[in-house]
Amino acid sequence: MTAATAKMNPIMDVSKTSPVRPAVLSAVRTLETENAGIDQLRAAIAGSLSNEFAGAVECLQNARGRVIVTGVGKSGHVGQKIAATFASTGTPAFFVHPTEASHGDLGMITPDDVLVVLSWSGETVELKNILTYSRRFAVPLIAITSGRNSALGQNADFVLELPRAKEACPHGLAPTTSTTMQLALGDCLAIALLEARGFTAHDFREFHPGGSLGASLKHVSDLMHTGESLPLVGPDENMDAALVTMTTKALGCLGIVDADGRLAGIITDGDLRRHMGPELLTRTAAQVMTKNPKTTGPDILASAALEMMNSARITTLFVVKDGRPVGLVHVHDFLRAGIV
Repeated sequence: MTAATAKMNPIMDVSKTSPVRPAVLSAVRTLETENAGIDQLRAAIAGSLSNEFAGAVECLQNARGRVIVTGVGKSGHVGQKIAATFASTGTPAFFVHPTEASHGDLGMITPDDVLVVLSWSGETVELKNILTYSRRFAVPLIAITSGRNSALGQNADFVLELPRAKEACPHGLAPTTSTTMQLALGDCLAIALLEARGFTAHDFREFHPGGSLGASLKHVSDLMHTGESLPLVGPDENMDAALVTMTTKALGCLGIVDADGRLAGIITDGDLRRHMGPELLTRTAAQVMTKNPKTTGPDILASAALEMMNSARITTLFVVKDGRPVGLVHVHDFLRAGIV
C-alpha cells in the first residue's frame, strides 16, 4: 500500500501500531453497503422511477386533505419519521398504524387525503384493510416498496419501487439498507414538496418555535431595538452632547444620520479610543465617526447576522431599510435569544 493510499483510507493504514478493531471494520462495511443502496436509489429516481416520482409529488401537492403515512414493523418506524418530516416542512401529515386503522382509525382517512404506504415486500397482511379502504373510497395511494407486482404495488396509484439492494446485515435479515432507502426516499418526497410550494425558512420557523432550532430561525426584526431606544444623532452634533446620547441609550454605539435620515456613520468605543484627547469633546460626530458601517436588513435570519458580526469582529449592527436605520442588534441580544 502506498503512502497516498493510506492517507485516503485511514482505516486501512497499516503503518499504525495497533490493528483496526473488528467493530470499526464492521461499521465501515455497513456504511459502504448502505451507501451502495442509496446510489442505486439515486440512479432509479433519475431514470426508471422519474415519472412515478414526479407523479407522486404532484399527487401530494394537489391533495386537499392530509398525507397519511402507514407501515408495519421497521417500515412503520420509518413511516413515523417521514410523517413528521412532511408535517414540519408544510405538508399536513400524520402516521396511522395499520392495526389501529382496522379497529376504527380508518375513519381518520378521507378521500381528500393521500396515503403513503411503506412495505418492503408489499405483501404485509396488516395492510389489507387499508388497501381495501383506499380502493373503495378512491383515496390516492403511493406505495414505497420493492415489490411492484405485490398486492400493495398492484393497488397503488404510484409505485416508488425500491432497488433490491444488499442488506448491511451479514445474514440479510435485519432491515438496514432497505430502511435507509425508505427513509431517504421519504426525505426526497418531503424536500421536493417543500421546494414546489416555495416553503421558506420563515415558514419553517412557524412549525419550530421552540429550542435552539426555533432560535436560529428568528429574524433580525425579532431581536432588534427600535424607536426611541435607537442611539442616533446628526453629523453636526458636538461630541459632548453625542456622548450623553450614546451613554443614555447604553447599546455601545452611536449612529450618525444625515439630513435625509440615512445612516452616514457609526461611533463605537473603538472610535472614542482612537480620538481620545483633550479635543474630543469639541469635535463633531462627523469628525469622529467611521463612515459606511456594516449594516443588515430586518428580514435577514438572525443566525446570518450573527455570523456577519463574528466575521467583522463587531458587537453591534445597525438594521437599515432604504438606507435608514430602523433598528439595532447587539451581540447580547443573540445570546439572550439562545443563538450562539
